[in-house]
Amino acid sequence: MNENPRSFPPVSTAAASPRHLLWLVLPLVVFVAAVLWLLQSDPLRGFNNGAPPVENLTIERTVLDEDGLRMLVRAGGSEPMTIAQVQVDAAYWQFTQEPAGTISRGDTAWVAIPFPWVLGEAHKVTFVTNTGATFDHEIPVAVPTPKVSGNALVSQAVLGAFVGILPVAIGLLCYPALRGAGRNTMTFLLAMTVGLLAFLLVDTMTEALEFASQSAAIFQGSVMVILTAVASFLTLVAIGRRHGSPTGLALATYIAIGIGLHNFGEGLAIGAAFAAGAAGLGTFLVLGFTLHNITEGIGIAAPILKIRPKLVHFVGLTLLAGGPAVLGIWVGSLAFAPHWTAIALAIGAGAIAQVIVEVTALVGRSESARLDYARILSPAAFGGIAAGLAFMYVTAMLVKI
Repeated sequence: MNENPRSFPPVSTAAASPRHLLWLVLPLVVFVAAVLWLLQSDPLRGFNNGAPPVENLTIERTVLDEDGLRMLVRAGGSEPMTIAQVQVDAAYWQFTQEPAGTISRGDTAWVAIPFPWVLGEAHKVTFVTNTGATFDHEIPVAVPTPKVSGNALVSQAVLGAFVGILPVAIGLLCYPALRGAGRNTMTFLLAMTVGLLAFLLVDTMTEALEFASQSAAIFQGSVMVILTAVASFLTLVAIGRRHGSPTGLALATYIAIGIGLHNFGEGLAIGAAFAAGAAGLGTFLVLGFTLHNITEGIGIAAPILKIRPKLVHFVGLTLLAGGPAVLGIWVGSLAFAPHWTAIALAIGAGAIAQVIVEVTALVGRSESARLDYARILSPAAFGGIAAGLAFMYVTAMLVKI
């Protein structure tokens, strides 16, 4: 074969010469010199018109106990900030801060207020900085913050099992009845899995963005969620396709992982409801989520109808999909920072997106292992997707307040 005379010369694989290394170091030296000049000469002082710096304060955790109120705050804005005063229900209160003094950009501090909060009442806390800026925080219902104890963890684990593990197990119990399914029925069931996963993807991303909006501005919430979801998706695709497209038990495992990460978010909602004192809301959510999750077990069973998994495989899939609900209730009841919750849900969204791609490929795979678009566009596939979306949408009405 004749070589193209206009083609680029091959790249040399020899070790870099000192001259090449110099051209790598030179840009770094120029950058460091520019930063030093900026810090020493302060050319921005001419733009200073006396206005106070932009400040931002985010309340990440609120703890109510016998000593009063404790809040974890994170500073944002362009400069370090100082909390000068604290108001509770429009009255000034003494407070202590740990660590004391100025809070640097991005750092956190605990603020303790010896306020005699009233059980079941709403309270408003206002932080006043030394520049006069104010930041409000609402406590809708004052209840004692749950403390970590053996009994509490066991009770929450039982609740999480009822919400996550039990309904998935009920769905997987349909496996024997579905084994005799024909081609169209199989297509319908796999497409229904795509439909319910598509609903979970939208729901998970919505929840992730909602938590991200509550996090400190420094984390760039929406961008953080999108980048995390994309990274999760690409990572799982790379892992799942190391030996070709996953099928059978491997695909069921990926479905269980995606559903499990979504159930973690559901557990967060239930735990947060109880932590906020909304016991009735939590009970309502428990019943709604249980019905909502039964279809997820059927979706996990769909890819393994042509094989005979062992009992231990069914147990593992059930725990993988439903077990994270237990962890979610624990985390939600302890009210951890919203940006960590947003990241966890974004990872779940990426996992669900990866499973949607793989299940869709399985729906369209013909006997020759080639992608048949006619099967993806068949009435059985459309009907399955519509059924999955419709069931998830209707049952979600029970858990949306």
